[in-house]
Amino acid sequence: MPTPHDPASADAATSPPARVAVVGDGRMGRAIAAGLRTAGVSVSGPLGRGASGAGADAVLLAVPDAAIEAAAAHIAPGRIVGHLSGATTLAPLAGHRAFSLHPLMTVTADGARFDGVPAAVAGSDAAALGVARDLAAILGMRPFEVADADRAAYHAAAAVASNFLITLEGLAERLAASAGVGREALVPLVRASVENWARRGARDALTGPVARGDEAVVAAHRAAVAQRAPDALALFDALVTATRQLGATA
Repeated sequence: MPTPHDPASADAATSPPARVAVVGDGRMGRAIAAGLRTAGVSVSGPLGRGASGAGADAVLLAVPDAAIEAAAAHIAPGRIVGHLSGATTLAPLAGHRAFSLHPLMTVTADGARFDGVPAAVAGSDAAALGVARDLAAILGMRPFEVADADRAAYHAAAAVASNFLITLEGLAERLAASAGVGREALVPLVRASVENWARRGARDALTGPVARGDEAVVAAHRAAVAQRAPDALALFDALVTATRQLGATA
């Protein structure tokens, strides 16, 4: 008969896990393991792929999306198993009581702090979802549910907000450098734009020559991009079109 400390016990799946194994020694795996340890959780790992999670109540797979299913297949029965992917559903964890926990943030080589960070959670049942919420709370995160059918759209939003923003700032950095202006000169403008968007939303935060219909300035910008960053001209044109469409909704 299972005891309250047996990972196969039903009690272990309905209360915050006391022992967690982290599989995957990348940036996120190291950051999650460190955060849980700091919060007083007994953590094994980060462990290599192929670990069974023996001795743990819950196993967190901090591996690339394409490796989740293979890593989950190695986990011993009786553990509740979660992954940290934003785009992936619970399907690769089939055969386990499953959950997902996706911190909506970037993790650098310097690590991460999770206090106050939003986190998308899901669970194969109420108890599994409870474990995801418990782990988020232990790390100081603010959980919200995202259904499997919405995972790709949710993660696309995150990629646009983070990765694509950096791509655009990379283009801005190139154009500024061609005029002898350093990246640091653009930083206050970028921060103010993001803060305006955070407060007001995209439509009401929009400013600049496209929004005010100054076509002569837009044409001058296009000519400069064509001369100094010609490989980015298609991107510039697409952004002008999208900006016009956004401004038209105002």
